[in-house]
Amino acid sequence: MTGGCTPVLVLMATVLTVTAAVPVTRLRGALPDARGCHIAQFKSLSPQELQAFKRAKDALEELLLLKDCRCRSRLFPRTWDLRQLQVRERPVALEAELALTLKVLEATADTDPALGDVLDQPLHTLHHILSQLRACIQPQPTAGPRTQGRLHHWLHRLQEAPKKESPGCLEASVTFNLFRLLTRDLNCVASGDLCV
Repeated sequence: MTGGCTPVLVLMATVLTVTAAVPVTRLRGALPDARGCHIAQFKSLSPQELQAFKRAKDALEELLLLKDCRCRSRLFPRTWDLRQLQVRERPVALEAELALTLKVLEATADTDPALGDVLDQPLHTLHHILSQLRACIQPQPTAGPRTQGRLHHWLHRLQEAPKKESPGCLEASVTFNLFRLLTRDLNCVASGDLCV
């Protein structure tokens, strides 16, 4: 009698998996037939893009020196490393990091017209990266399990930062984190399972 049950169980498992009845959270880019997900193109940015970001970072650092900001805490501590998260959590963390970075840099560009020109290309690139990243993230069901652990802590920290930090400290945090975001965090998500 057990010999007859095995094919039925295998068939049921196959049907449940193929029809996505078994909840599996994935980054779309990890799927071979994923359409619209092109995050792998950001494993490294072009030298021209990196140069534009360097000019923007230098200009932002000059502005920060003039402001003489004194910040008590670091929004992105040295221990912030996406490799500490599960592969499926990394794009979610990067999305929040990119969204906050864009919000802060856009506000800075709006308040200082001289910076607007320097930040124009980097802001365009960051918007493009964010849109590509969002195309790769499968929406989470609203009634499903909430984020937990380290990811929850990081997302909460990024969400609360605009309320708890001064604009100058937010600018400083985003500025000093910019190249880590572009080289380490973005590369880690773009590499998928290969980022260890």
